[in-house]
Amino acid sequence: MNFIDTHTHLDGEEFAADLYEVVGRAREAGVSKVFVPAIDLKSVDTVVETCSKFPGYAYPMIGLHPEEVRADWNSVLDEMYKRLQPGHPFIAVGEVGIDYYWSREFEKEQLMAFERQVEWSIETRLPLMIHCRKGQNEMVSMLRHYADELPGGVFHCFTGNEHEAEELLQFERFVLGIGGVLTFKKSHLPEVLPSVVPLNRIVLETDSPYMAPVPMRGKRNESAYVAYVLQKLAECYGVDLQCVADTTNATVNRIFGI
Repeated sequence: MNFIDTHTHLDGEEFAADLYEVVGRAREAGVSKVFVPAIDLKSVDTVVETCSKFPGYAYPMIGLHPEEVRADWNSVLDEMYKRLQPGHPFIAVGEVGIDYYWSREFEKEQLMAFERQVEWSIETRLPLMIHCRKGQNEMVSMLRHYADELPGGVFHCFTGNEHEAEELLQFERFVLGIGGVLTFKKSHLPEVLPSVVPLNRIVLETDSPYMAPVPMRGKRNESAYVAYVLQKLAECYGVDLQCVADTTNATVNRIFGI
């Protein structure tokens, strides 16, 4: 049984000492592919370099994370856009979006940077990997302007309620990325997801090294642990593990063409 981790920061310093062991454990656990998002200009290079070590297994994305948006966002995106020439290796525009959780200092800049990268997605037909925290209203309002043109994508790390899920699923070519939060004791996702989200609108993710699932919570997360997310989804939807693996794999293929 194989399945896919659609979001891991494998290029991070947290994996520098044992990168090949981490990938080896992921393969042993059944992870057949991993997708690696960029977060800033420097990480575009580290993501590509890391993925080049695992051809056909690790796939890079390109984007400016909302928490990394500063006053120089426009020039940063100018440099990133140069990497999107024909023959580029990227499978998605990400990790991009809106995050007002810590600060609204660069509120307008985040919105403008996000919109520009949404336009990249439309131009290149690459799906979006969207990060959103405390900004769903603003994000949805913007995406509605482009709804007919967007190729699709993932609302990464979904942790919301039924209403928020239904609002996001109105974007028909988008799906929800579900990770370790599903397994947390106080999470309401085990009730929310089966009630309003069809299984074929979900992809698996870890967001490693962050947010390790139970029973690994508190440890460094890694792609092998996506198996715990798969197990919990199977329990929530009342289906077997193979069903979750097959369904989420087909969804990844539909969104990313991989």
